Amino acid sequence: MNHARTQLPMPVNEPVKEYEPGSPERETLIKELKRQMENRIEIPVMINGTEIFTGNTVQTVCPHQHGHVLASCHQAGPKEIRAAIDSAMAARQEWASFPYQERASIFLKAAELISKKYTHVLNAATMLGQSKNVFQAEIDATCELADFFRFNAWFMEEIYSQQPESEKGVWNRIDYRPLEGFVFALSPFNFTAIAGNLSSAPAMMGNTVVWKPSGTAVLSGYYLTRLFKEAGLPDGVINFIPGSGAEIGNILLAHQNLGGIHFTGSTAVFQNLWQGVGQNIRNYSAYPRLVGETGGKDYIFIHPSADLDQAATAAIRGAFEYQGQKCSACSRLYVPKSCWNGIKEKLIARIEEIRTGDVMDFRNFCNAVIDKKAFDTITGYIQRAERSPECEILAGGSHDDAIGYFIDPTLIRCRDPFCESMREEIFGPVLSIFVYDDDQLAQTLDLLDSTTAYALTGAVFATDRKAINEIMERLKFSAGNFYINDKPTGAVVGQQPFGGSRASGTNDKAGSSLNLLRWTTPRTIKETFVPPIQVAYPFMAH
Repeated sequence: MNHARTQLPMPVNEPVKEYEPGSPERETLIKELKRQMENRIEIPVMINGTEIFTGNTVQTVCPHQHGHVLASCHQAGPKEIRAAIDSAMAARQEWASFPYQERASIFLKAAELISKKYTHVLNAATMLGQSKNVFQAEIDATCELADFFRFNAWFMEEIYSQQPESEKGVWNRIDYRPLEGFVFALSPFNFTAIAGNLSSAPAMMGNTVVWKPSGTAVLSGYYLTRLFKEAGLPDGVINFIPGSGAEIGNILLAHQNLGGIHFTGSTAVFQNLWQGVGQNIRNYSAYPRLVGETGGKDYIFIHPSADLDQAATAAIRGAFEYQGQKCSACSRLYVPKSCWNGIKEKLIARIEEIRTGDVMDFRNFCNAVIDKKAFDTITGYIQRAERSPECEILAGGSHDDAIGYFIDPTLIRCRDPFCESMREEIFGPVLSIFVYDDDQLAQTLDLLDSTTAYALTGAVFATDRKAINEIMERLKFSAGNFYINDKPTGAVVGQQPFGGSRASGTNDKAGSSLNLLRWTTPRTIKETFVPPIQVAYPFMAH
């Protein structure tokens, strides 16, 4: 055994490749896109390192070409779901006994594989299966995912190094144990990096995981399972079970060894999971940890002193990158009346520059929304706004699902600050705007803070420093991630730990040590070197 006191490499954020015409990374990616388009694959259930083809399959298609099938994904049934639990429980003891340096080395290798061998594979799968343009795929499936692995390893070591003080004759220490039981990870469609983090963060801390991916992101999820295996992750540590969310959830929530839930998705689903845990609370061997990042109705508040060019660009990027399918996407914009005419022209002009279409055409800023259900939900909001006397469509509003689920970036001016598009999470390329009277600034801040149930991200644009400080304080609990003169999206691992509260989740801050702490159950150990042998204390003497 090596008794050297080692230290993990200092993490650095993965640099973003530009994919300029003629660049090596662009040419390699184009070849991989063509390969994945031309080769329909079968995606298995993966339990204990074994690929299982159940025969019950669902087609995986390109959202921007929904007639093109990328893969057939085999679905886990009750037999496979229970086998995944058994596999996680069987692997638990050995995995927990791994020295943390050995666990870290697996994920550090995974990060290097992403940086080199898997970059084009994961980016292409994310582009085709989740309809992301090349830049959005790069910052997600390569950069953020590699960052999660590198920084989480560093945070793990940092947590283990946090130890209590010891007085003379005593040695106090804390053993950061993994949870008792397995962790249930449920990942969303919109970020490959989130899928990788939800499944790997508990595993980093010595837990074993049953991972249910989103049904619309199984292609990138499958390549992630191959990445984990190549990096050296032991069989059974992370078990991949695509399938019915309700069926998987019912079986896992009722299991006595459920140790925790790591979730990103809708508020309604997380509340159902929480309710399910409550209903089963007497059956568990220990109280499960519930970690969830859910919805958002994120905002930009513009102060009269703001630079309008900067604010307009931030609003357009924040609202329409990845078709607004980010929980952090800017969905509400508050504009002072004194700035309205100026910023209105800038917003419309910037929208007119945006192209929407297939991910294979790198000139497109926007691509398709994820599926028919999302398309119908988003266009429903637009159509109701068109009919409402309280709303005005300023730009966009067009949509077409004949070939792909395309919706043009849409601006809605809302005269009623409580209309549905100002209150409800739309999760699509729709930005609602409320114009406030300059002398009603304080009241508008209160309005902003109370309009929705969410508190994920928000931003202020201003050049008046006193106003910035006052607004930031007044909106203290309106967002878990707050931005000054920047769009409310694009949190970077290790720089802006991500998460919100209220209906936006448990605010356990992915991309920081705070999240990893949730996957431990600490044990305090006190060792006394020379214990006393007399019962009486000195104060008892006569």
